[in-house]
Amino acid sequence: MSYELFGLFAVAFVVAAAATPLAARFARLTGVVDRPDERRVNTREGIPLLGGLAVALGAAVGFSVLRHELSSISPAESGRLEGLLIGGAVLLCAGIWDDRFGLRARNKLLIQVIAAGIAIYFGFQIDHFRDPVMQQDWQLTGWAMVLITTVWIVGITNAINLIDGLDGLATGVAAIITATLTYVCWQFDQTLGFYVGIALLGGLLGFLPFNFPPASLFLGDAGSLFIGYTLALLAIEGSSGQSVLTFVVPLLALAVPILDTCLSIIRRLRRGEHVFSPDKQHMHHRLLQSEGSHRSAVLSLYFVTGCFCIIAISFTKLAGYAAIFFFITVVILTIRMLRNLGLLTPEESAPSETEEASSTGDERQA
Repeated sequence: MSYELFGLFAVAFVVAAAATPLAARFARLTGVVDRPDERRVNTREGIPLLGGLAVALGAAVGFSVLRHELSSISPAESGRLEGLLIGGAVLLCAGIWDDRFGLRARNKLLIQVIAAGIAIYFGFQIDHFRDPVMQQDWQLTGWAMVLITTVWIVGITNAINLIDGLDGLATGVAAIITATLTYVCWQFDQTLGFYVGIALLGGLLGFLPFNFPPASLFLGDAGSLFIGYTLALLAIEGSSGQSVLTFVVPLLALAVPILDTCLSIIRRLRRGEHVFSPDKQHMHHRLLQSEGSHRSAVLSLYFVTGCFCIIAISFTKLAGYAAIFFFITVVILTIRMLRNLGLLTPEESAPSETEEASSTGDERQA
C-alpha cells in the first residue's frame, strides 16, 4: 500500500516537473505568454502561461494509472474518475483558449456549468446535509441536488482562478488544500478521493519550484480552472463520509479562496459594478501592500491556508453542540482576521478597477 502511494505520487511529481519546461517552450512557440500593462501586477515580459498543462499532465497520468485499479475495486468510483477526467479536459481546453485568445466571462461561466454537469452525470453529487446535533441526514434530490452541486463546483473553480494573482500563490495554496482533503478522504475511507488527491498533490508539487517567486512559468487559466475543478470534486468526495456538518470541513479547508471570492462579489455589488469587474482589493493585493514583497505575501497566505486546514482536520473529530460552538468561534476569529487585513473596511482609497489583472494566470489576474 505505502509503495503504491509513493509510486503514484512520484509518477505525478516527475511527470509534472519534466513537462514544465516543455509547456514553457510550447507556450512561447504559440504565443501564449503574459503581456504586462498598467492593469497587471506582473511587470516582466513574455512569461509563459501554460504551466497548468504540466500540472494537469502529471495528475492525469496518475489518474490514468488509477483507472484500471479502481475498475476492479468499484465500478462507481471508476465512473466518477472518468467524469473528472472529461470535465477537467473540457476546462483545460477552455483555459488554454482563454490564455491565448481570451474568453468572455459569460462564455467561461457556461463552460464551467457544462463541466459541472459532466461531474454530476458521472456521480459527483451533493445529495445530503447532516444535522450536527440530532445526527439526522437531510436528503437532496432532483433539481435541488443539481443546483447546489453546480454552484459548489463552479464556485470553487472560480475561487482558485481568482486567487491566482501572485507567483506560486494558487499552486501552493491548492497543494495545502489538496493535502488536507486527501487526509480527510483517507480518514473516512473514500478510496477515489484519497488516490486522486495523491496524484494531484504530486502534480502541484512537481510544478511549484518553477512557479514559486520569482516564477519562470505561470499557471494560466488552463491550470487554475483545472485545479479548482479537481479540488471541488475532491471536496465532494471527502465530505460524503463525514459524521458532522456535512460540508464544514471542505469549507474550512477552502476558506481562503472562498472568502476572497465572496468578499470580491460583495465589494463589487456595493459599488454597483458587475461581479466579474476587476479590482485590486483581493487578499493577496492587501498582503502585497503590507508585506512589500511577493514572496512574503505568498508565504503569509500559505500560513493562513495551513491554519484553516488544521482547523478543518480538527473539526472532523467534533460532533453535536461542540461542533457548532467550535464553528461559531472560527467564524468570529475569521471576521477579526479580515478586519485586521482591512478587507471589511470602506475602500475610499482603493485602486481603480482598471488596475486589476485579468483572470488569466499568476500575477496577471485578481
